[in-house]
Amino acid sequence: MPDTVRKVDYFSIQVPDKPGQAFSVLSALVSAGIDLLACSGSRCGDQAQIDVVPQHSSLFRAAVKKAGLAFTPRKSGFLVQGKDRPGALAQNLEKLAATKINVTAIDAVTAGEGRWGAIIWVTPEDVANAVKVLRAKTK
Repeated sequence: MPDTVRKVDYFSIQVPDKPGQAFSVLSALVSAGIDLLACSGSRCGDQAQIDVVPQHSSLFRAAVKKAGLAFTPRKSGFLVQGKDRPGALAQNLEKLAATKINVTAIDAVTAGEGRWGAIIWVTPEDVANAVKVLRAKTK
């Protein structure tokens, strides 16, 4: 069975690089009933960046506005899911490399029970081509 790829919206927020900051942000989203498909975080200078992929972008935007959280405007990435196997991620990256699409970030993980998943980010100008190359669902 081939991997399933879909274009997703993601949003980022910068927070102080201190204990409890990610919990604070995620707690606000949980309280608003926001379902996340993915979440990633990393240090960025003296700050931390949290990237989230909500199930429903419109509900997410309303919730963060109400909570007073300063997320970036919507950006696009790709959620890849499939049967775990050696080279699963590399097979998808090969498609992008073959068409000169630069990957700006990746988060991949095994999901258990023989499944795997990844979020792949590309530059905004490469999103449309990546949709075609990865045969990504857009809705």
